[in-house]
Amino acid sequence: MNNTQKLSTVEKVGFGAGDMAVNVMVAALFYFMSFFYTDVFGLKPVDMGILFLVARFVDAFTDPLMGVITDKVKTRWGQFRHWFLFLSVPYGLSVMLLFTTPDFDYNMKLAWAYATYLLATLMFTGVAIPYISYIGVLTADPKERLSANGYRMFFAKIANVAIVFSVPLLATYWGDGDTAYGYQLAMAFVSVCGMALFLFCFATTKERLEHKVEQQSISAQLKVLLKNDQWLLLCTACVLGTLGYAIRGSVAMYYAKYYLGAENLAGTFTSAGIAASIVAMVASTWITKRFCKIKLFRWSQIAVLFISVAMYFAVQPGDIMLAFILYILLSFVVDLHAPVFWSAIAEAVDYGEIKDGVRASGLSFGGISFCQKAGAGLAGLVGGLLLEYYQYQPNIEQTAYTLNGLALMLTVIPGVFHAMLGFILFKYKISDDYYTDMVSAQRLPSQG
Repeated sequence: MNNTQKLSTVEKVGFGAGDMAVNVMVAALFYFMSFFYTDVFGLKPVDMGILFLVARFVDAFTDPLMGVITDKVKTRWGQFRHWFLFLSVPYGLSVMLLFTTPDFDYNMKLAWAYATYLLATLMFTGVAIPYISYIGVLTADPKERLSANGYRMFFAKIANVAIVFSVPLLATYWGDGDTAYGYQLAMAFVSVCGMALFLFCFATTKERLEHKVEQQSISAQLKVLLKNDQWLLLCTACVLGTLGYAIRGSVAMYYAKYYLGAENLAGTFTSAGIAASIVAMVASTWITKRFCKIKLFRWSQIAVLFISVAMYFAVQPGDIMLAFILYILLSFVVDLHAPVFWSAIAEAVDYGEIKDGVRASGLSFGGISFCQKAGAGLAGLVGGLLLEYYQYQPNIEQTAYTLNGLALMLTVIPGVFHAMLGFILFKYKISDDYYTDMVSAQRLPSQG
């Protein structure tokens, strides 16, 4: 075990590159998977929503299982790092298949969508669980963890901007009139980049800490984990935040195309919001050096609702400039909490170890990943049902009723979920001072 807790800039960049690779899938699921399925692939909104929910039921088993596997399987590279090497290529190939549109009848296309979506989410689990757990073994220094997560979120947003902005343009250009084929080529290119980024993360980072792996059964670990009140709060926050984030992200391209009447700016509008999130990553790191990170977490999410309501009432159909300004502001405030959240997970795991004497690290991070995907799955179902409720039909002029529904789905509806998250976090207590005092009072056994 390497006792040096400081991370070099190269290692932080390498750590961030891993999240860029993870976000090949995240960008697809959050920002244009729904749009692709309805307007390109040809799925009905309700069928799409059910698919997203079914995938989350599968995740209920695969996420905790992968968490346990990461606890049990070690190689000469450590506990987590080797998965980036072993699964990078299968992960990339699964994304390529996800955006392949076969010339089948509707029922067979639906079956293809189920097969490829479930395969892609399984491969995502295989790389995402080790990745989100990785920060716990890179360093034990809370400030270094926060800094590394700042790099991570910054590079993740860079990936999101690049993917969401470029893929629709590349799909149009490379497809030469065949949008489905264009998306397949564009996502194949992005997937190859994702494979390379995972390999770069593997090559430039290393595990410094070696935690004791619990030999207890999954049920025994789960029983202890469910007593970790701070982890449970983060699980709830993850579901609520992802619900808001995913509903807003999935409808942004619809909103730009139909509500603003700017189809050629759909990718630009969505990526502008993500670009604002990049600035939020930097701002969050600066703010948390001077202000309590947990207070920032709470109040930024509550503020999202007020900005969302203002955007809903202020922006009318066709108000492109005002929509851009308010969407950028909204996206900035939404993501001020992101580096704090991912640092908090590792600290909640340490809290549980000290409180109950058991470190269920793999299961803890697997549970958080499941909560994130459960939120995305619920958002997909809710989004599909809302599109049906507001009588959305792809590639036609929408009614005023439908346009109003798209505006609500971008602003007020997700804003409510973020505000709920903020109020729940008044019960979260692991600030930097609390964590430092906790570790000082009882040194973590796993850090020997």
